Amino acid sequence: MARGWPAVLEDGPVRLRPLRRRDATAWLALRARNVAWLEPWDATSPVPVEGPRPTFAQFVRTLSAQARAGVSLPFAIDHEGELVGQVTVSSITYGSLRSGAIGYWISEHVAGRGIMPVAVALATDHCFTELGLHRIEVNIRPENGPSLRVVEKLGLRDEGVRERFLHIGDEWCDHRTFALTVEEVPHGLLARYRAQHPAP
Repeated sequence: MARGWPAVLEDGPVRLRPLRRRDATAWLALRARNVAWLEPWDATSPVPVEGPRPTFAQFVRTLSAQARAGVSLPFAIDHEGELVGQVTVSSITYGSLRSGAIGYWISEHVAGRGIMPVAVALATDHCFTELGLHRIEVNIRPENGPSLRVVEKLGLRDEGVRERFLHIGDEWCDHRTFALTVEEVPHGLLARYRAQHPAP
């Protein structure tokens, strides 16, 4: 297994854990209920994909292989025991860069409750302490207000716009890049967030 995987990370009612094949029913139902909420921001392939879509089991198997290879950390997000979303650290790079990128989604029915900032902070701290990464970045469509609020609450630096950065739908879309290095949070991102946003 790669360094730092598998892992279970918790803070109060928020729990990050590896996505499992037995999550199929809950995960698929959650995505189906949230199509209108999530589809405008989901990355797509600019090259037409032929053949049947992968099954959920194949999807999990691919993510698990990437985790074992040390290039991705695909976490399911549970809130009070209910699957509510996903946060994935991808593009993990070592050498002189030691960086990763975090992407996330959450069900609309629990959005705005502070779950996602905690999830992103847990994943970031894990990357800094267990993987020894130096930098984490999050790339967000400028129009995606809910996602922008997550990085604003966490105090990530706005590094500007990357033009035509990711393919979504039928076009290449601009994204704003937010970043954080380990020196900026000597006591951890979650600790800094909690100091500024105490749990109720």
